[in-house]
Amino acid sequence: MTTERSTGTDRTGGTAHVPHRASRPASTRDRAFRRLLADSTPVAAGGRAILLQIADPVVAAGVRRHSDFARRPQQRLAHTLSFVFAVVSGTPADAATAASFVNRAHVPVTGADDVDRQLWVAATLFDSARQAHAAFGSDVFAVRAEEVLQAYAPIGTALRVPPSRWPRSVAAFDRYWVETLDGLTVSDDARGVVRDLLHPRFAPWWVRAALPLVRVVTVGMLPERIRAGYGFAWGPRERRRYERAVRVLRVVRALVPGWLLRLPGPLLVRAMRRAARRRQPASTRTA
Repeated sequence: MTTERSTGTDRTGGTAHVPHRASRPASTRDRAFRRLLADSTPVAAGGRAILLQIADPVVAAGVRRHSDFARRPQQRLAHTLSFVFAVVSGTPADAATAASFVNRAHVPVTGADDVDRQLWVAATLFDSARQAHAAFGSDVFAVRAEEVLQAYAPIGTALRVPPSRWPRSVAAFDRYWVETLDGLTVSDDARGVVRDLLHPRFAPWWVRAALPLVRVVTVGMLPERIRAGYGFAWGPRERRRYERAVRVLRVVRALVPGWLLRLPGPLLVRAMRRAARRRQPASTRTA
């Protein structure tokens, strides 16, 4: 594999260079900030992030051909969340493990190493996190958005995006976001993936029980043009359902203790570590 050495201005305002892992910002040593990064509120926007990712036709084609949404939609979401928690708030070893899982999964996928596509995937995770906090959480994310943006930079580098491609500020991110969003076209592949994701035929009962709420929240959080591209109905009745769901989730989140909101991340990362150990040859495992 060759290493990129060229430089030049890119859409996010930086210069392209060797895609080494970005260092974590100093603010991650701040206890309150670490708690913010570990907060599981963005889980509510996980479906939104996936639908935005596959609104890119190249991403959608790869997912349609190489993912098993129809049989295990919950596993796809769990893997995505494990990756985010491991890279953003886990140890360097956790981040490396998460990156290795993603890189292995991407080997047979055409276009999986395309920097523009991987930058978009990383961007949907940051934007969906801030939208979730705005809708269901508190103002803390918005107050510290610049720091959170840089804390999410390692997601891009874990996906082999050169560090310089990650936006330097929220204003730069927003410019990149609008430009990229305007260039997306929802494809038949994307609509097929959405059918499998939001209407799975083989999901366990507890997933199916949650899906009506998941569908309302996911569709409601999408940008209007993307929602229309998928063909989702969106009139006064759907808007009222979404607004009710948001109110309910805000109340529920306010009642949940902070430690419980931060629990899913460590559980998912531990599951990832166990999966990594199972992949190791028996002779190299440690007790």
